[in-house]
Amino acid sequence: MKSSGRMQTGKKGEEIAARYLESRGYRIIERNYRSRWGEIDIVAKDGNTVVFVEVKCRRSESFGDPQSAVGTNKQRKVSRMSLAYLKEKGLYPCDARFDVVAVKMLPAGNRVELIRNAFEIAL
Repeated sequence: MKSSGRMQTGKKGEEIAARYLESRGYRIIERNYRSRWGEIDIVAKDGNTVVFVEVKCRRSESFGDPQSAVGTNKQRKVSRMSLAYLKEKGLYPCDARFDVVAVKMLPAGNRVELIRNAFEIAL
């Protein structure tokens, strides 16, 4: 279970990421989609492409870049959830991809990095 401090950081990071994506032309479809495999932070549309976005946040640089936390297991989990989402919403088949938004909430200010096509579907 996440501590309330980590949950607050995560929620704030997701809000920052959603605003950032919208400023880049993404249309947010859903946030915090839950399935039996877990949760997808943000589902968005970028043109005609459905984008599954994993948001990773850090409050310091001590633990490395946030995007490094999206390893093989997380990729598999998000892949399974994305297929469930597309099936449930009747969107399959369609163009889809996986992006990662890395948010660093530092004393000097927030830094946001978008990694488009961060990984391929992993099952």
